[in-house]
Amino acid sequence: MPFKEKEIEKLYYSIGELSLMFDVNPSLIRFWEKEFDIIKPHKNKKGNRMFSKEDVENFRIIFNLVKERGFTLQGAKDKLKGNKEDTVNTSEVVHSLQRIKAFLLELKKEL
Repeated sequence: MPFKEKEIEKLYYSIGELSLMFDVNPSLIRFWEKEFDIIKPHKNKKGNRMFSKEDVENFRIIFNLVKERGFTLQGAKDKLKGNKEDTVNTSEVVHSLQRIKAFLLELKKEL
């Protein structure tokens, strides 16, 4: 039986890595951390923020609501408080569709 390597996933991401993932300034990440209680990064001994995979997903949800769908910060907070599960599902669908689109565009370019 052939050995299959699993993709190595990081346990924590730095604020710089999160900033690059979403193409935003680190100051926005720090601001949203204060505004939204679902983003709870761990801090190491130096005080550097270390974001878990859950924090990254929560940031993606907030990013989708505020930057892509045009919600105000208060509107995003209310939406998350009112029906977080529906919001999460919608965000996951949008993220999946974006990955599929990127894949198809790359495939088209290679043809």
